[in-house]
Amino acid sequence: MTTDLLRTSSRRSPLDHKVVWIEGGTFHMGSDRHYPEEAPVHRVTVDGFWIDAAPVTNRQFAAFVRATGHVTFAEIAPDPADYPGSLPGMIFAGSLVFTPPKRRVDLRAWGQWWTLLPGANWRAPYGPGSNIKGLDHHPVVHVTFADAQAYAAWAGKALPTEAEWEFAARGGLDGAEYAWGEPFMPDGRIMANTWHGEFPHQRAPGHKRTSPVGAFPPNGYGLYDMIGNVWEWTADWWSQRHAADAPKACCIPQNPRGGTETESYDPQLPDIRIPRKVIKGGSHLCAPNYCRRYRPAARHAQPVDTSTSHVGFRCVTRS
Repeated sequence: MTTDLLRTSSRRSPLDHKVVWIEGGTFHMGSDRHYPEEAPVHRVTVDGFWIDAAPVTNRQFAAFVRATGHVTFAEIAPDPADYPGSLPGMIFAGSLVFTPPKRRVDLRAWGQWWTLLPGANWRAPYGPGSNIKGLDHHPVVHVTFADAQAYAAWAGKALPTEAEWEFAARGGLDGAEYAWGEPFMPDGRIMANTWHGEFPHQRAPGHKRTSPVGAFPPNGYGLYDMIGNVWEWTADWWSQRHAADAPKACCIPQNPRGGTETESYDPQLPDIRIPRKVIKGGSHLCAPNYCRRYRPAARHAQPVDTSTSHVGFRCVTRS
C-alpha cells in the first residue's frame, strides 16, 4: 500500500472529530405517512450519547487506513461459495457505482443506474481511474458495515442504534417531517444534498454526487448531513416493521436494538443468507419521484457485505 494512494490534504475541516452531546429523552419514532417499514409510530426512550457532528470523511478514513492497514471489503475478491448461483464473471473486487442513464427508465429496474464496477472502492469512488483528490472533506463511501465498525472501534467509538440515529436526526423536533421541521424547502431554500429533477436521468445544477460535509445547514442539535448526502449505517438488524407502541408509559422501550439477524435476511433471496442492517438518512440520490427517504423516520435495508457510492457512516460514544 503506497503513501500516494492514501495521501490527503493536511488541511483539517472544522468538523473533523467534532462531536455533539445529545441529551437522552423519549420521542415518537417512525412514521405512519410514508413507507410501510417506517410504521407504526411508537414511543422510544434513549439515554444520552455523543455523536459525530458529520459523517466520517475520506480524510478521516485515510488516517484510519494509514494507522491500521485496513483493507475494505470492496478491495477483496469475494469467495464464490458465499454467492451460490453467481456467474463467474461477477466475482471480483469492486463496488456498486451510480451510473446515470441518458434517458427516462423503468424505476422498478435499479440495474438501469447501478453498476458493479471492478476496482471501485473508497479510494476510487467512481471506478478505475478515479480518485479522492479534492474530496478530502466528502463522506467516505464504498464502505460495508464491517468497514464502518472497524473504523469505529479504532476511534474508540461505536455505530449508532437506529433509535439513537433517528433521535439525533430530529434535532429536538419530535414528530416533524424533516430534520429542520416543515416544509421540504422552506422559502425555496435547499436544506440537504438530495436529488432535484427527475431521477435517475435528469438532475438540476448543483452537487452531482456527494457534497463536502457541512455544505448545508445543521439541524437543531448542530448535526450536519443527517438528511441526504449519504445513507448511514446503524448497528441494528433490519426488521420489516417497527414494534407497536407501548400501551403504558411504564413500558416504553429504552435503548431498543431493532430486530434479529435471522429476521433480517432478504426473503426474496432464500439461497443467499446475507444479513442486513438498517441504514438511515437518505442520500444525494433520493428524489421526489423515486425515493422520498430524506426524512429522519425513513429507513432502508442494506446487506452487510454491500458497499455503494452513496453509503457512509458516523459514530457515537455512549456515556
